[in-house]
Amino acid sequence: MATGFRHVVLLTFRDGTPAGHAELVAEALRALPGAIPELRNYEIGLDAGLADHNSHVAVVADFDDQAGYETYRDHPAHVQIITEMIRPHLADRAAVQHRRT
Repeated sequence: MATGFRHVVLLTFRDGTPAGHAELVAEALRALPGAIPELRNYEIGLDAGLADHNSHVAVVADFDDQAGYETYRDHPAHVQIITEMIRPHLADRAAVQHRRT
């Protein structure tokens, strides 16, 4: 049985966000495991475009524990992506962190 700590987030960008921006965000996020060893499993997905009003980017990140998540959350490389690439275009964000048992 899996144990640990999971972070799930959905990002929705505003109308008028440049075409291809979600792909650029996903590419930047996918580079984070090389900088943040606390990431045990890290999946970044782009919406397949099958339904209107879906979020654009999904993130599922697994850690050994809450401290690993907090390291990721506060890591300068992660914060830079949020500050420079996500927040300027963000319309909505939904997230949950939970213990895995």
